[in-house]
Amino acid sequence: MPLVRKMKKIKIRHEWLDRLMPEGLPVPSSTLISGPGGTGKPLIGFTFVSSWLEQDGSVVFVPLQYPSRDFTVTTLKRLYGVEIKDYADKVAFIKFDPTIRSMQKVSKDVIKANLLKPKVWEQSIENAISLVKQSELGTMIFGSALNLLLFSKTYKSSILKKLKETLEKNKTNTYLFSVSTSAFREKIRILENAADNLMFTRMEKPMKLYLKITKMKEVKFLKEEVRVPLSKQVLQDIKEIVEATRKRMIPTIRRI
Repeated sequence: MPLVRKMKKIKIRHEWLDRLMPEGLPVPSSTLISGPGGTGKPLIGFTFVSSWLEQDGSVVFVPLQYPSRDFTVTTLKRLYGVEIKDYADKVAFIKFDPTIRSMQKVSKDVIKANLLKPKVWEQSIENAISLVKQSELGTMIFGSALNLLLFSKTYKSSILKKLKETLEKNKTNTYLFSVSTSAFREKIRILENAADNLMFTRMEKPMKLYLKITKMKEVKFLKEEVRVPLSKQVLQDIKEIVEATRKRMIPTIRRI
């Protein structure tokens, strides 16, 4: 039987988030950051990730919208001064490749996988977790732009079911996912209902990012909306990368 971790709480150590979550983030649990495309959801995810690493946790990155691990590495350093090389034994990456049949290990900390397939999704996460050093805090699986998987005609229903199951049945690991509501709004609502913790983003001109928490597992939280302290330039840079990736990847996914 899998080990079931007793739930604990950790502070994120960023004032604006700790104010919203005075008791901290429940661990293990599943968190979904939802909102329109281009509203900085993965950047908020990096806030959680940076603190998780600094508190001795391990992280598996599943960044569907980023072309390489380099962007994740440079963004964490740019935003929070986190050097991935300092956590070499605690970090692994899953690179999404819809053109391959299953999955393959690329290097000691990178797995390439066709995450459209539910079995491959599950196996690649299990394999990536095995690549990182385990700690008392556990492993966080941070997946961004998971809505891209829903563009597949063949696997849309089955991968949605698997994502829902992942959010609902987390017992040993902590999951942090971000999804865009710009397409498949009703499908995304299924994931919102499945998550233990639910957060929404929105953007105001000129490039002002806001976050609101609407649900958390067994902890108190503030329901007020706050502005996320990220610069206009950072938000613009992310938006450009995401839009470029969407244009490149969605036509390929739609054919599968």
